[in-house]
Amino acid sequence: MFQRRALFALFGLQYGKLRGNLMMHGFLRSKMVYRSLTVVFLFLVTLSLSAQWMSPQEEGGVPAYNAAPPPKGHKLPPVLGKSELWGADAQYPYQTHAYELAAKIPTVLHQQPCYCYCDRMGHNSLHSCFEDKHGAQCATCLKELYYSYQQHQKGKTAAQIRAGIIKGDWKQIDLESAATIN
Repeated sequence: MFQRRALFALFGLQYGKLRGNLMMHGFLRSKMVYRSLTVVFLFLVTLSLSAQWMSPQEEGGVPAYNAAPPPKGHKLPPVLGKSELWGADAQYPYQTHAYELAAKIPTVLHQQPCYCYCDRMGHNSLHSCFEDKHGAQCATCLKELYYSYQQHQKGKTAAQIRAGIIKGDWKQIDLESAATIN
C-alpha cells in the first residue's frame, strides 16, 4: 500500500483522488451500460408490440373465406337491399349497384376472402361485407365484388376467382366505371 502511494506521489498524483476517479469511471460506465440495455429493451418491446399492426398481406396471410359453397339446405344471410342504403352509403352509383350484383352471386362471394381483413371483426367471407353496410363503405370490398362478378360472368369458378383475388387482380377495378357493369 505504501509503495503505491509513493509511486503516485512520485508522479504528482494523489492516491485517493485516482481511486475515486477510477470508481467514478466504473460507476459511469455501469450507468451507460444500464442505459444502453434499457434502450435496447424498449426498442424490442416497441418492435414486438408494433408487429401486431403489420398488414397481414405483407406477411402473406390470406383472410378468412369458405372453400366450398354452403351445404345444401343452409341458406346464406341475405345481402342488404339497395333500398336500405342511404346517405354516405349511397353517395355514388357504384355503391348501390354493388349490392344489386352481390345479390346475384351470393355463393361465389361466400367463397372469397376479403383483403380489408374484416375477418378480424367477425366476417367469414366477402359475402359478409354485403350483409350490412360495410361493403358500401370499403373500396376493397367493392373492388373485390366487381372483380368477382366480372370473372363469374366470364365463366370462372369460385376457386379461380379466389386465386385472382389472392393474386391481387381486384386492385385493377375502377370504381367510377364499375357502376356500368351488368
